[in-house]
Amino acid sequence: MKVVWQDKAKEGRRLVSAYIYRQFGVNRVKIFRQKVDQMVRMLMQSPNLGAIDPLFADRPACYRSVVINGLSKMVYRIDDDIIHIVGFWDTRQEPQGQAELTEQ
Repeated sequence: MKVVWQDKAKEGRRLVSAYIYRQFGVNRVKIFRQKVDQMVRMLMQSPNLGAIDPLFADRPACYRSVVINGLSKMVYRIDDDIIHIVGFWDTRQEPQGQAELTEQ
């Protein structure tokens, strides 16, 4: 399987990384990035690993999500042999607002 990061997901990952850096330092950012990379590798092997995300139930595609650490969530959809990572955000934020920022 191939993984494609949408621009909004890349920006979300960058914002979460910046927050972790400010609050906890460079070592925690490295750990966070390792966890993201590990999860992406796991999805490449088992794309249906994530739970179907109810925030996106009104959309035609099936969106799934996985929690990276206690504070961040990665949303993706599968299209043939491509995993599209479409959203990435801090789970402490209002979920409905974040869902609206993710691809339509």
